Amino acid sequence: MADRTAPNCHLRLEWVYGYRGHQCRNNLYYTAAKEIVYFVAGVGVVYNTREHKQKFYLGHNDDIISLALHPERVLVATGQVGKEPYICVWDSYTVQTVSILKDVHTHGIACLAFDLEGQCLVSVGLDSKNTICVWDWRRGKVLAAAPGHTDRIFDISWDLYQPNKLVSCGVKHIKFWSLCGNALTPKRGVFGKTGDLQTILCLACAKDEVTYSGALNGDIYVWKGINLMRTIQGAHGSGIFSMNACEEGFATGGRDGSVRLWDLNFKPITVIDLRETDQGYKGLSVRSVCWRGDHILVGTQDSEIFEVVVHDRNKPFLIMQGHCEGELWALAVHPTKPLAMTGSDDRSVRIWSLIDHALIARCNMEEPIRCAAVSTDGIHLALGMKDGSFTVLRVRDMTEVVHVKDRKEAIHELKYSPDGAHLAVGSNENTVDIYGVVQRYKKVGECIGSNSFITHMDWSTDSKYLQTNDGSGRRLFYRMPSGKEVTNREELKLVQWASWTCVLGPEVNGIWPKYSDINDINSVDANFNNQVLVTADDYGLVKLMRYPCIRKGAKFRKYLGHSAHITNVRWSHDYQWVITIGGADHSVFQWKFIPERKSKEALHIAPQETLADSNSEESDSDQSDVPEMDSEIEQETQLTYRRQVYKEDLPQLKEQCKEKHRATAMKKRERAPGNGIKLHFIHGYRGYDCRSNLFYTQTGEIVYHVAAVGVVYNRQQNTQRFYMGHDDDILCLAIHPLKDYVATGQVGRDSSVHIWDTETLKPMSVLKGFHQLGVCALDFSADGKRLASVGLDDNHTIVLWDWRKGEKLSAMRGSKDKIFVVKINPYLPDKLITAGVKHMKFWHKAGGGLIGRKGNMGKTETMMCAVYGWSEEMVFSGTCTGDICIWRDMFLMKTVKAHDGPVFSMHALEKGFVTGGKDGIVALWDDTFERCLKTYAIKRAVLAPGSKGLLLEDNPSIRAISLGHGHILVGTKNGEILEVDKSGPITLIVQGHMEGEVWGLATHPHLPLCATVSDDKTLRIWDLSPSHCMLAVRKLRKGGRCCCFSPDGKALAVGLNDGSFLIVNADTLEDLVSFHHRKDIISDIRFSPGAGKYLAVASGDSFVDIYNVMSSKRVGVCKGCLSYITHLDWDKRGKLLQVNTAAKEQFFFEAPRGKRQTIPASEVEKIDWSTWTCVLGPSVEGVWPVISEVAEVTAACLSNDRRVLATGDDLGYIKLFRYPVKGKYAKFKRYVAHSTHVTNVRWTHDDSLLVTVGGGDTCLMIWAHEPGGLREFKLCDSEESDIESEDDGGYDSDVTRENEINYTIKALSTNMRPMTGVKPHLQMKEPSIDERPPVSRALPQPEKLQTNNVGKKKRPIEDLVLELVFGYRGNDCRNNVHYLNEGADIIYHTASVGIVLNLTTSCQSFYVEHSDDILCLTINQHPKFPNVVATGQVGDTGDMSATSPSIHVWDAMTKQTLSVLRCFHSGSVCSVSFSATGRLLLSVGLDPEHTVTIWKWQEGAKVASRVGHTQRIFVAEFRPDSDTHFVSVGIKHVRFWTLAGRALLSKKGVLSSIEDARMQTMLSVAFGANNLTFTGTISGDVCVWKEHILVRIVAKAHTGPVFTMYTTLRDGLIVTGGKERPSKEGGALKLWDQELKRCRAFRLETGQIIDCVRSVCRGKGKILVGTRNAEIIEVGEKNAACNILVNGHMDGPIWGLGTHPSRDVFLSAAEDGTVRLWDIPEKKMLNKVNLGHPAHTISYSPEGDMVAIGMKNGEFIILLVASLKIWGKKRDRRSPIQDIRFSPNSRFLAVGSTECAVDFYDLTLGPQLNRINCCRDIPSFVMQMDLSADSSYIQISTGAYKRLVYEVPSGRQITEQIQIDRITWATWTSVLGDEVVGIWSRNADKADVTCACVSHSGLNIVTGDDFGMVKLFDFPSPEKFAKHKRFLGHSAHLTNVRFTNGDRFVVSAGGDDRSLFVWRCVHAPH
Repeated sequence: MADRTAPNCHLRLEWVYGYRGHQCRNNLYYTAAKEIVYFVAGVGVVYNTREHKQKFYLGHNDDIISLALHPERVLVATGQVGKEPYICVWDSYTVQTVSILKDVHTHGIACLAFDLEGQCLVSVGLDSKNTICVWDWRRGKVLAAAPGHTDRIFDISWDLYQPNKLVSCGVKHIKFWSLCGNALTPKRGVFGKTGDLQTILCLACAKDEVTYSGALNGDIYVWKGINLMRTIQGAHGSGIFSMNACEEGFATGGRDGSVRLWDLNFKPITVIDLRETDQGYKGLSVRSVCWRGDHILVGTQDSEIFEVVVHDRNKPFLIMQGHCEGELWALAVHPTKPLAMTGSDDRSVRIWSLIDHALIARCNMEEPIRCAAVSTDGIHLALGMKDGSFTVLRVRDMTEVVHVKDRKEAIHELKYSPDGAHLAVGSNENTVDIYGVVQRYKKVGECIGSNSFITHMDWSTDSKYLQTNDGSGRRLFYRMPSGKEVTNREELKLVQWASWTCVLGPEVNGIWPKYSDINDINSVDANFNNQVLVTADDYGLVKLMRYPCIRKGAKFRKYLGHSAHITNVRWSHDYQWVITIGGADHSVFQWKFIPERKSKEALHIAPQETLADSNSEESDSDQSDVPEMDSEIEQETQLTYRRQVYKEDLPQLKEQCKEKHRATAMKKRERAPGNGIKLHFIHGYRGYDCRSNLFYTQTGEIVYHVAAVGVVYNRQQNTQRFYMGHDDDILCLAIHPLKDYVATGQVGRDSSVHIWDTETLKPMSVLKGFHQLGVCALDFSADGKRLASVGLDDNHTIVLWDWRKGEKLSAMRGSKDKIFVVKINPYLPDKLITAGVKHMKFWHKAGGGLIGRKGNMGKTETMMCAVYGWSEEMVFSGTCTGDICIWRDMFLMKTVKAHDGPVFSMHALEKGFVTGGKDGIVALWDDTFERCLKTYAIKRAVLAPGSKGLLLEDNPSIRAISLGHGHILVGTKNGEILEVDKSGPITLIVQGHMEGEVWGLATHPHLPLCATVSDDKTLRIWDLSPSHCMLAVRKLRKGGRCCCFSPDGKALAVGLNDGSFLIVNADTLEDLVSFHHRKDIISDIRFSPGAGKYLAVASGDSFVDIYNVMSSKRVGVCKGCLSYITHLDWDKRGKLLQVNTAAKEQFFFEAPRGKRQTIPASEVEKIDWSTWTCVLGPSVEGVWPVISEVAEVTAACLSNDRRVLATGDDLGYIKLFRYPVKGKYAKFKRYVAHSTHVTNVRWTHDDSLLVTVGGGDTCLMIWAHEPGGLREFKLCDSEESDIESEDDGGYDSDVTRENEINYTIKALSTNMRPMTGVKPHLQMKEPSIDERPPVSRALPQPEKLQTNNVGKKKRPIEDLVLELVFGYRGNDCRNNVHYLNEGADIIYHTASVGIVLNLTTSCQSFYVEHSDDILCLTINQHPKFPNVVATGQVGDTGDMSATSPSIHVWDAMTKQTLSVLRCFHSGSVCSVSFSATGRLLLSVGLDPEHTVTIWKWQEGAKVASRVGHTQRIFVAEFRPDSDTHFVSVGIKHVRFWTLAGRALLSKKGVLSSIEDARMQTMLSVAFGANNLTFTGTISGDVCVWKEHILVRIVAKAHTGPVFTMYTTLRDGLIVTGGKERPSKEGGALKLWDQELKRCRAFRLETGQIIDCVRSVCRGKGKILVGTRNAEIIEVGEKNAACNILVNGHMDGPIWGLGTHPSRDVFLSAAEDGTVRLWDIPEKKMLNKVNLGHPAHTISYSPEGDMVAIGMKNGEFIILLVASLKIWGKKRDRRSPIQDIRFSPNSRFLAVGSTECAVDFYDLTLGPQLNRINCCRDIPSFVMQMDLSADSSYIQISTGAYKRLVYEVPSGRQITEQIQIDRITWATWTSVLGDEVVGIWSRNADKADVTCACVSHSGLNIVTGDDFGMVKLFDFPSPEKFAKHKRFLGHSAHLTNVRFTNGDRFVVSAGGDDRSLFVWRCVHAPH
């Protein structure tokens, strides 16, 4: 039979012809060694021009499309396309990988660039968002990522002159980026008037913030900052594709085929037009330039590389060329010379010399070429064309011999016959035409058997036959030259074929995979001499196989390089080389063939590194030469550990189910029981599918795992301690080199690894987020810092961790086959090995990836274990056949036979090794495996006397070995742990059931014993007393599922899986009697109580048989059940049986006959049941969980005192309920230790222990029962119930509002007023009647605006500077006022501004970097970070763009941004808190998951993140003394969190320790010493917690919700603030002692009915308070004096704004019913008036002596300013007054309302205010009004975007445009009118300009809009989209804006932010 292994010869890539110029740019550079680096297809090429040599980088697996050179010019970064593309950083000298960057981009990597130092690399993806990513490339770590642009990005560059700045450009944009924290923030380049907005193709940065960029039209755009400064026009004739900066200046290359050189100031030096040079041609287009010294490299679109020497620039050297556009299909080799011919869709045919590696001839044809052939004598070259013609050329001079066109469809294949007489031409018209060569190519025959296009042809050696393949997969034969089809296959038996290029036929069956019928192999060619076949396929793989290969799925060696499909492959004439050509990559690859004898020598040369290693993986179909797989290993490889439901899915499932069950949940539910249980002992060890999972700890205890528990066993005391952090099966365990920490990996959807301390049993770190399904192997490095883990996903991903930090260092797909072991090299922690099914791999770390190579071992064996030896290159591995393989580096040196059957475990000792195998023998070896020093057989005979327990069988399969303390520790497949003394005796330490499910469990009626029976075919008796051992075991012929002791404890009944059952003697386990009446499993078996007269036996056949024990006869059968029986119970009298079935039926039968009874539910409870193990019926209804569809309750047992019901379920939970469990969804205590389903639970006879068995985890667990009275605050492992009590957590209006507020980003604002109609900038303007000539004799136009009181010289305003902000965000934010600098300053926020207020000078300074509203603020209290503040803002989606929720960390004094943290969640950031050391920052999101995140804020790195709670979390704070512990509080939520590595672990607060305590909504948190935590609740209570258990409630600390608490670090005193009515005793502010026992209350003298404190902070002797009413108050601790520091409107919007005509004071009127008077120079509020109704508008009279106020209810009031007395008031309208104005002559008052009317009142008639007239026909509500300077006209802007003019006071509308144009206005506040069209911006489709005001000088207009922007324009601004300056700070919706007198200030009023901003005007100099 043919050899089925892969061939022993090799291919080595020798040369690549081509360069990728199409769709790529800037991909050609000189390295430091003056070599040229570029790429083609999937290969990085380093070309040495002097020696004409190429080196190849083969680390990619798809097309490379981008390249960047490191500043030191040795390292290269390349990026590829693909579904999961990655970046490789590699050394151009050694062509080895230095780092792999992966897992971020999709589709491809379009651009790359290194920064100046070369530390950071930036990449741009090809995904829809064009993601930009900044890498720390050596560590493979992402520093920042952000969406780049909506359209393609073509180039990106670091600014080499200023740090952390980048520039990117692309389709119609250029962006300037700054990197801070983890945030990349862009600013778009402003093209302005200097140049057209167009696509920018390339760029280069220069000093002083200058950027040069090349544009699509051939201009160079020069940028200064973000503004276009100038353009250099016509630098190139068309698009500039490449720009390269060097010491001397810049080089640019364009589509016009020329290269230009510029000096450092971009003055032109010279032009090199390549089209004009000797090698040039029309259409030459430059894609890449590189200028170094006097050499310039140029890469072109058509795959050429030129080198130009500057002083001889007319003679460029053509140093590389290849085919260009279109696909490359044609390949032929010369029959006698080392030449290859190729032809392509680019219409060129080229001849390449394989020896000189050069193009020697080229000729252009008329048509695209699809195939080629050379005649046997080498004289003619035939070319088949795409149009159906073919041409024959003379090879010598490329002249045409003949051109024939007989077909219309493409010619795909042609071949000359071996005798040279004929040419066969196969076309896509399904035919082959035969032409006579000598007859000048006359057609002599035709083959027409195919019904599809012809793909391959071969001639026979005698030229008499032709075989063809076609597109439908048929193989046909024809006689030559006639073309008759051969139907009789007999005559073909002896035919020898001259060549073999067909893909069909028995000789090449092996090229196809075994089980698939795909036709993706494009070409093959056989080398008859060496009996090898080379194939080329659609995936870019070249494969070598043996020829012939008869059976499908042959073994091969594979080679990567071509990216996509390879169209053709041929051997050279002398079989020295293989030539392959790529379809899409246009490239020609030349491979050197290394035959077998040579390949041995070649091994000593380091094999060139390739990721796909040639000894391919997929080719591991059934290797005939590998022995049968061992049954145990086979069993193990088939385990998948998949779960229907993972624990991680439960919260989601619960939420879904909760919706359904809302109603029932509202009912009062049964409380959880007072008693608890605690895990006491476990019988079991997981040996059947795990290996090397058993170790001695530092202290000599033994650590191992079973089920979901890590066990630390003390063999002196025979006690166990447990690590309970896992929630599903643990599959592997590794011990730290210091033997104090252990790492364990578990099953899970997103499975985790826990590293925990064996002494304290606390987790040190939890590693998550990379492994799916499970973790199957772990290993620590020798220094203990790193950990390697292997996942159970299909690719068996390997991850290398820095486990303490929880950081992933590197990851890589391990292997398709299962990996059993991973080991880190003890000498070089960057290297590791993995071993498993049919493989052994050697890995080394490269950045964020790992590079692996297969061990070289001839045939691939399955490895079960491996260790490193005494030097870094020695590795020893144990195989499944019992051999030890000894490796050096990756080469197998020799093998030693060590065991019969697999070697499962081995360990390296100081001097030698120890191994253990399936043969049950432990062997000690010397350090070279030369001699076996000693063997120990594990046998019963050598058990030490007095050893507890029994060995089940001799020589059990050994799965784990460990040495220490003079002993050898051995774990077996049978679940035993043994200790072997060096002298021989064996002690049994732990044992449990073997593989198979354990279901049967029974406890003895009066002794501390229990019996178990399992599918492992054993029945065992266990001692539950402190000796904890197995007393007896008996092997059964079948597995069993149930057992039961008789009432006297002497007999034991056992039900087996084949339908039989036995009764055995309970002491000796010998048979007393057995029966076999049923076919299906016996599922439950029970003796009747009392004398035990009857035995009830339930079976899967859905019958219960009743036997008389004494007479041993069946006396009755219970029939009528529809499904198999699951549970049985007798009543006390032994007369009644209760039965449960799998169909959830509950039946009752009478014994002994088995007659069915129907008993009403109410009666069932009254019956006295002997036992209760059923799970159905009203008395246990509450045990079924909300998610009962996925979680069956499998077992239950009622304690003998009838108080507590224990249940076990499918998810591995054990729960305790208070019995009877009536009503649905009772509360419970829950315990996790079993991993999968719990199959049975039983109380012992005295209720002191609960015994449980797990199904798949094979263990027997013993739990100690702790009755309710004994509650010292032990940390119970229990968790409280599933459904949080639906009893509401209390109600408060403020809390509800805060919870329900929906924060949207400003960019999504919509209009505030209900506008209708067409926006001004979209209205068509009617041309005015007289477009006046430029020079006019007419009167000059009157001024638009009366320019009053501005003095002689009018100066425009050129800037606004924020001077003052009146406002504080207290109504929906908390804990946001703090002291700074020992109480000299305070800090708070409003809108998007952080404000620092100096208390002595009252000066404010501002932090204005936030782009949206700030929601939370905190200060860093660590002395190392003084004045460091963190603020969190509103965000949208978590896509890392500028609108993502983000946190700014900044210095309060300098206002420097220290870091920006963009969050990965959606929504906003609602709480921030610094850790004790100040290095970590905790944030909480407002996304639906309320994500909790911890950041290292200085690096901008996310440390950990986790779902917080389903409902709102209000606050989360670090404990003041900790960096790892914090507490979160929210709606019915308090959680205590721990940071372990990168994982967040949390515990819910446990309430049950205090009677009737219920979970309320928690609002605030404070901390005390000794792990005390205080949480303030909605009811006014404060809860006191110790660890996570409630220990005390401070009832009614406040009468209303406790909104805020503050822990003083220096003395531990606690301040609380709440909502309370001020009274003599109490106030809304209290100061407490450290324990919250005594307090002192303070009254806030604000005059409010209810004080509501939202923020407190304590300084030296002072308390700072922020209130819901936007005041900030300082309270003295000694004298309780209150000083109000900040005032603001408490509810908004602030609608009305009036500035005084002559003083710097202004009035504001708001929804909160107050009018306030503010003084700008004094920086404070002077007065406020409570109106009792929301106010809407306000205006001063011209003299400033009166004020008119319009109200929301339609009333208006006139006050006298001096006395604040009401002068008059009137209510003529029923809807809000929108604007109110005095006429300039003080005679009239105009009142505009929402009722589409303006009313006029004559003030001279006195205060009764009778309406004298009104304006009618107003199309919509009134927005703004302005009167003319002479008081005779009024202009009105309306909600229909129309501006109307009326006469005053008649109310007549003026429609004549000429008349309107002549009016001079006293003020202008209208947003409508031709004069102000320019204030409307392009993106005002949903939002509006809401307010405007023209300056008193008449030169400027300032506007406010719905986006919260204040903008400054010139006035008038009649052109659309006028230029302006914009000022940010407000939240969405500005309501009003005004200039103060003399244009000194602008005041703007906010809608959403209830704040007033005062901006100082900066006037232009004279």
